[in-house]
Amino acid sequence: MDFQDKTLTCKDCSKEFTWSAGEQKFYQDKGLQNSPSRCPDCRKQMKEKKTNRQMYPITCKECGKAGEVPFEPRDPKDVLCAECFTKNKTAGGTPESKSDAEPAKTEEPEQTTDANI
Repeated sequence: MDFQDKTLTCKDCSKEFTWSAGEQKFYQDKGLQNSPSRCPDCRKQMKEKKTNRQMYPITCKECGKAGEVPFEPRDPKDVLCAECFTKNKTAGGTPESKSDAEPAKTEEPEQTTDANI
């Protein structure tokens, strides 16, 4: 496929920027299907914002290790560390979250009697 430079508009700052043929080929090689929606300057700012975000200390409620998270938890002792979070995510959740969840609707429907009405 023959790529040609395209002029795009940044969704954040509305500045026009050029999406070069080389960048388009790179996107195709990586399997990316969408064109960039931010200019290089705004992409750089977003990346810096992610790397410089404030972290909050926590104690993992499962393993007890100290750690940090990128959000301010309501209770720093009621949060999982990254390792336990990943482990529980792949295992389908924590036992606590399963018991707190609404039970599956597999029971027989309740029979209606005059006493229930």
